[in-house]
Amino acid sequence: MFKLANNLSKEEAIKLRDEETFERKTLSFYRYVRIKDPQDFRNQLYAEWSALGVLGRTYVSQEGINAQINVPEPQWDAFIDNLESHQELKSMPLKIGVEQGFSFYKLTIKIKNQIVADGLSNDAYDIANVGTHLTGEEFNKLAEQEGTIIVDMRNQYESEIGHFEGAVLPQVDTFKEELPNVRDTLRGNEHKKILLYCTGGIRCEKASAYLKNEGFKDVNQLHGGIINYAHEMKQKGLPSKFKGKNFVFDERRAERITEDVLSQCHQCESPSDNHENCANEMCNILFIQCDACAEEFSKCCSVSCRNIANLPLEERLKLRKTQPVKPKMFNRKNMSTEALQKV
Repeated sequence: MFKLANNLSKEEAIKLRDEETFERKTLSFYRYVRIKDPQDFRNQLYAEWSALGVLGRTYVSQEGINAQINVPEPQWDAFIDNLESHQELKSMPLKIGVEQGFSFYKLTIKIKNQIVADGLSNDAYDIANVGTHLTGEEFNKLAEQEGTIIVDMRNQYESEIGHFEGAVLPQVDTFKEELPNVRDTLRGNEHKKILLYCTGGIRCEKASAYLKNEGFKDVNQLHGGIINYAHEMKQKGLPSKFKGKNFVFDERRAERITEDVLSQCHQCESPSDNHENCANEMCNILFIQCDACAEEFSKCCSVSCRNIANLPLEERLKLRKTQPVKPKMFNRKNMSTEALQKV
């Protein structure tokens, strides 16, 4: 019988990953394509990819597929053959990670209503009517033209550690919030040249189609996102207009594109662009922490979280039943005063 789920605990999965004697290649890809039976397609992929040792996170829906995974290097050719064996995945453009290293420890493939949740009905706009795709070099040239507006289509915790020079940086935590936020921010500039960018391009596909539906005439998007842009700049020997780190949704948390540090520690405000998840598992909030604060707070966001993290497991389990759940991402609206200062 084919394996259709991974029931290992995180600790067990990481142990197996650490025992591997080969390297892995981290990559991502997406495609908006009609998938008639997402559940059957998901099960096929899980059985096949599990047999190849693929790890990572993939979403499948009737509108397409969105994958962030890593593949054992010895199985790379077999993986490419596997993609080609599926009509929906043939000739798939792959975005290879700018930096490699430990990214995923288990394979999950989930069925979703949308591969990128936008909070809108399927007929709200024509997803096929996307903006003009630009190479990195074309993006750079247009970015230098007077009147061009560059928009970051990622969340605030992503753009905080890295972004294009002069870009509009929406202060939102979800893509659902971002679409109307960007529309309203750009209102009155319907005839100006708009340049959109995101991590690998998938959010810009929807964002460009949405903005065109909202009356914006000259919408463009960075093809392949920041990942392809970084590779292109390196290959062509061109300076990167993207500064800092590119946030990624895996164990690496970010890929460094340039040495610029754009953000600050959320506790002491010293320069830092290292994201951490609070070591108090009841909190687990994502925030930026410098090395000094990581040592002082034991990788926690506050003294109270540090105190909880140091309790015996039995006491922590009891507290989980009574403590409210904290937000998942840092935001000055939801971070406690204690977490914003050294105590």
